[in-house]
Amino acid sequence: MWIHEIILGFLGICAGFTVAGGFIALITLLGVIPRLSGETKTAKKTLLYENFLILGFILGNITSLYSIRIPFGTFFLILFALFSGIFVGCMAVALAEIINTFPIFFRRISLRKGAPFIVISLAIGKGLGALIQLYLGGQ
Repeated sequence: MWIHEIILGFLGICAGFTVAGGFIALITLLGVIPRLSGETKTAKKTLLYENFLILGFILGNITSLYSIRIPFGTFFLILFALFSGIFVGCMAVALAEIINTFPIFFRRISLRKGAPFIVISLAIGKGLGALIQLYLGGQ
C-alpha cells in the first residue's frame, strides 16, 4: 500500500505547485512585487523578493500537504500571522488598485476628501473581524 501513498503524495504536490504557480502568475500579472519594491526604494532586490515568494509557496505546500508541525513557539506564530496578514492585505489592496475599485467607488458616492480614512477603516475592520473570528471560534 505504500505505492498508493507515494502516488497520492506526488499528485498532492503537483496540485499544490499548480495552484501556487497560478497564484504567482496572478501576482506577477498584477505587478505587486515590483510595485512594492519600488515604493520601498529596494528595486534592486526585486528578484530576491520573487525568489522568497516562490520558496514560501513551495514550503507552504509541503507543510500543508504533510501536516508538518513547526515547533518555534508562540512568538513565531504571532510573527507568522502578522506577516501573513500583511501579505494578504497587500494583495487585496493591489488587486483593488489594479481594477480601480476605490476610485470608481469614491467617484460614485461623490467623495472628495477622506479616502485614506476609509481605506484605513476597512483595514482595521478586517483585522478586528479576523480577531473576533479567531477568539470566538467562528460563531
